[in-house]
Amino acid sequence: MNRTLLRFAIGGLALLGLLSSHNPCFSDDTAVASASQTLVKEALAKIGTLETKMAEAEAKGIDVTREKTVVWFAKEFLKFADWDEKNRDAVAYLVGQYAPYKEDSDKLAAEIPDFQRIKTIEILDNGIVELSRVLGGEIVRRPVNKVDWQNIEVGDNMLINSNGRPVFLYDYFSKSVGRPLTDDRVYNEHLGAIFHGGENLYPVEHDRAINSFLLKEDRTFDQDLLNEVTGISDTNVGFLIYWNQGIPEWVEKLEPEVRFGRSTFTGFDIDNPLVKEVWGTIARETGVLTQGKKVTQLGYILANEPHWHSIASGWTRRTGEMQQISIYTLNGFRTWLHKKYDGDIERLNKNWESQFTSFDTVAIEIPIAAQTRGTPMFYDWARYSMDRAIDWYAHIQRELRKGNPGADTHIKNSTHLFTDNDRAHGIDLEALTELTSMIGDDAKTRPTRRSYPNKLEAWEEHYSYCWEELSMSYDFMESVAPEKIHVNSESHFLSASRWRKLDTSVEYVESVYWLATLQGMDANMAWFWARDPDGSPEDRLEGELNFADLALAGSFAGSVNQQPHIANAYTQVMYDLNSFSEEIIALRQQRRPLRLFHSETSAINKQNHMTQQFSIYEKLFFEGAPVGFATANIIKNQDNQTWDAILVYRTEFVTDGELESLQSYLDHGGTLIVDSENSLSQNEYGERHRKRLNPSNGELIILTGDESLEKVRDLAIEHTASGRHDVTLAEDNGGDHKSCHWRAVKRADGSYLVSILNLGKNSAELKLGIKSQSSISVTDLFTGKSVSSEFNLDSKGVALLEIYTQ
Repeated sequence: MNRTLLRFAIGGLALLGLLSSHNPCFSDDTAVASASQTLVKEALAKIGTLETKMAEAEAKGIDVTREKTVVWFAKEFLKFADWDEKNRDAVAYLVGQYAPYKEDSDKLAAEIPDFQRIKTIEILDNGIVELSRVLGGEIVRRPVNKVDWQNIEVGDNMLINSNGRPVFLYDYFSKSVGRPLTDDRVYNEHLGAIFHGGENLYPVEHDRAINSFLLKEDRTFDQDLLNEVTGISDTNVGFLIYWNQGIPEWVEKLEPEVRFGRSTFTGFDIDNPLVKEVWGTIARETGVLTQGKKVTQLGYILANEPHWHSIASGWTRRTGEMQQISIYTLNGFRTWLHKKYDGDIERLNKNWESQFTSFDTVAIEIPIAAQTRGTPMFYDWARYSMDRAIDWYAHIQRELRKGNPGADTHIKNSTHLFTDNDRAHGIDLEALTELTSMIGDDAKTRPTRRSYPNKLEAWEEHYSYCWEELSMSYDFMESVAPEKIHVNSESHFLSASRWRKLDTSVEYVESVYWLATLQGMDANMAWFWARDPDGSPEDRLEGELNFADLALAGSFAGSVNQQPHIANAYTQVMYDLNSFSEEIIALRQQRRPLRLFHSETSAINKQNHMTQQFSIYEKLFFEGAPVGFATANIIKNQDNQTWDAILVYRTEFVTDGELESLQSYLDHGGTLIVDSENSLSQNEYGERHRKRLNPSNGELIILTGDESLEKVRDLAIEHTASGRHDVTLAEDNGGDHKSCHWRAVKRADGSYLVSILNLGKNSAELKLGIKSQSSISVTDLFTGKSVSSEFNLDSKGVALLEIYTQ
């Protein structure tokens, strides 16, 4: 049974052609008004029908939490549609802020009100059909494990509800700026109720985000701004954010270079001593003032999307990012180089092909030329840039914990900085994940290609959406920190600055949230909710839009705020995930039998390292077990018995320390598969390693380098077979490229729990089995009904099954 079909595959209404020619009935204002009134009447009638069925269900003791949300969104979006219809010019202005929609902004503004009404009718139809099936006994669904927002416990590796069950939290990161956190029209079970200091971010000195403007030159606090932090309601679970975009004028007067080396969301030099003092004081004192509050249960976010892109480019020049570095940064680099080269300036000169007389005279041009990638100079700068960022966040966290020793922390890391090939951005995802007590990110997926440049992308050949960044980064971070709570504090699964889809499918929403949660996500705040309760845009989006972050102005158009089916789908899938929270936890708390070796050394030096790594990761992703990663630190700090083998693939450059970690793994009996003699052959500067690995007490398998990806995959699976379950899944999707991501776990009673997500663009014919068993019985947990072991799963379909041997 396809979960998507159960909830959403109900037809009957044609979608509005937003960019196609209008139906003739919309050719004049009178006809439009008449058609709109008809849609409103139809929606109101369906609300009445659903409410009647809800009363019948409640009388029979059936949970109707899902239907209450359908009705709530239906009423809200009918109101939103009315506002948009009455304020067409304002809507057209907002739509025009998103460049791909600009040319059609007036047309879209005219169409969007009835589009929302049609989609509202659609979610009501779906709700009526599903509840009718429940009432008729066709399906048996679990009650929703509702979030008790006021009584969440932060466990070692999961969030616990007041009933003792795991729970996955949901909300919107930025939500109705200008609304108080006590407004239950915005903070409720439908939209989520995480209280936080994460919205109201523009202008930078405003409202609840903790920022540089809190501290005055006399080192006292601005009490009005401080009250915005200390006055946050302490009713519900929440988080606080350190917002680093601005710097007070008094600091700039004392330190004229304080903005040198700034980036988009870090508006100052992190090497500046005065900045370190200011932010150390702010972190320490806000830690004291907020200690023990529920609004810090999900931690302190130490930064919003940090990065320091230092390769010369047009966009960094336009935004002013890393266009020069301060004397503090340069001197820090000199000190770092002195230590790295053991004080040997001649060795640096040889590597850099330079003639510096001492480390005190070393100079470097920043932004650095892209052509230098692969040279020792580039490696040294890229590695230093990562290390200085680690030092900065270690400093902020250390000062925070002086004021609040038990403070949980995470960083909103942009995970594409890990999965992309570029490495001149200053972010070491492993180190920052190790540093903080929670995993933090703002990973994104896309059901469409980027709006610019609008060209064919590789994933479109096989898949229904682009999942690479989400999955690869999540498996990596969960491998680095398997016992930490995972918070995506700005999930871009519904829209992002470079993609928008006005008629996003509910199937996509369901699939991506199942995928992210299966891969470790415990809490997520979607981007973004910008409607006030009367239907008008939030305060920031009224009037002329002029933001430092240019993407914000265009974020409203085509977002969840104009798509009732997507707003409803988001909440509904979180209800479903919470209904099966214990099953989800069981599925994701498995051994990762195979680990891919990851080296930032190769990632820095090579033009296409992460692309190569994804090619083998992709082959392993659809083989029924979670993919793991190993690094030098993981090998050193984690129990090596939690995996069966490590695979090294296209990893030519490693430091002496990385090579030693792999030898230590072999010394302790590990199995290491290396794709060729070329891997692990050179150090960070391209010099041949004098030492080579030897099997020692383990097994060292070195391939020829001519093997196909499929051959490497099959060999890796063969050497980890003993650590894999006995469930089998045969897939036929019409091609030779697998697309169903699945996991299985054996339970205490001998049954198996199986999840399957079809990420492919085609439907898949599937056949489940268990090794050495000729007959099995299968139950669809979404419906409570027995199903065949052979079934079809549609593109973006989700299945959760229980298997027993007969």
